[in-house]
Amino acid sequence: MGRYVLRRLAQMIPVFLGATFLIFFMVYALGDPVAALFGDKAPDPATAARIRKDLYLDEPLWSQYVHYMGQVFGGRFGTAFNGQPVTELMADAFPVTLRLTIVAVVFEMALGITLGVLSGLRRGRGLDTSVLLLTLVVVSIPTFVSGTVLQYVFGVRWGWARPSVAPEAPFTELLLPGVVLGLVSLAYTTRLTRTSLVENARADYVRTAVAKGLPRRRIVVRHLLRTSLIPVVTFIGTDIGALMGGAIVTERIFNIHGVGYQLYQGILRQNSPTVVGFVTILVIVFLLANLLVDLLYAVLDPRIRYA
Repeated sequence: MGRYVLRRLAQMIPVFLGATFLIFFMVYALGDPVAALFGDKAPDPATAARIRKDLYLDEPLWSQYVHYMGQVFGGRFGTAFNGQPVTELMADAFPVTLRLTIVAVVFEMALGITLGVLSGLRRGRGLDTSVLLLTLVVVSIPTFVSGTVLQYVFGVRWGWARPSVAPEAPFTELLLPGVVLGLVSLAYTTRLTRTSLVENARADYVRTAVAKGLPRRRIVVRHLLRTSLIPVVTFIGTDIGALMGGAIVTERIFNIHGVGYQLYQGILRQNSPTVVGFVTILVIVFLLANLLVDLLYAVLDPRIRYA
């Protein structure tokens, strides 16, 4: 197991470098950060040249990338155009989005897996049909529509939740935004659990367990569910990074100043250091989540062993 983890960490290095270079290239090569800094006003040539030199924008792109990666490995992610270090923006934004993601993932796992199991065990019955139709409706509704409707109903009309989250963003105020963020993922988790459960129910090891006379509860929990959760865990693991980076709509609806808000502001103002810095951290989150998923495979399925 230890050698496998080390090998996977070594494989992450070229993936990390390649992903960050693509991000850096797309942000810096396809726009002019100095022109965006001045907005509609044309900058003085001498001032623009000095700013480009201070930000290393007068160097070739590969040299800019090497300088940036040197900062990253030193724990620095540059300075935003407002003069604030990007690390300070991260310190304020990532804890908020992390709490929001935790709420969404817990909601997605608890309800999604439960509905998937109930639907899979009752394949073809009324409950199964209702769950499939409900998840199809949820997938079809855009997040900005479901978020706005739930915000109005639960926050404005009924007053069960705050329609706008406070800057501190405690867990209690993130329950409704977390549900909105995890709705689509909940639908996919439900359908994936149901499909995997139905397929594995016809496996030889399940028929053997039934022939031995094992209790139905033990067959479902100890044998059928563990193996069926492998594709579900894969989806949830990759979904963690997607939820953190894709929370722009949800955070805009509920006025949450998290990662999505900072990315939106960075893209809107072409604040290149902010965008590149935040996406770099999201790349690391994706890589670590995938590693954790691979390690969980051996826990769920005893037949899987890592050399």
